[in-house]
Amino acid sequence: MKKRDTSILYLILGIYTLMISWYYNHSFILLIIHYLFWPVYLIYELLIGHLAHGMWKTIPLHYF
Repeated sequence: MKKRDTSILYLILGIYTLMISWYYNHSFILLIIHYLFWPVYLIYELLIGHLAHGMWKTIPLHYF
């Protein structure tokens, strides 16, 4: 059961990273690249500050 919980979290974080990529870039090529390397891209976005000041909540609300 523990492996199943982590795989769901992995999937949700991957989808969240794709939403971030599309929000900032609007490019299918970059979306595919970020899909392949999404853990690295998510850490990069956190480090450069694109998710600061409430953007981590605003980006998903933009889609829903």
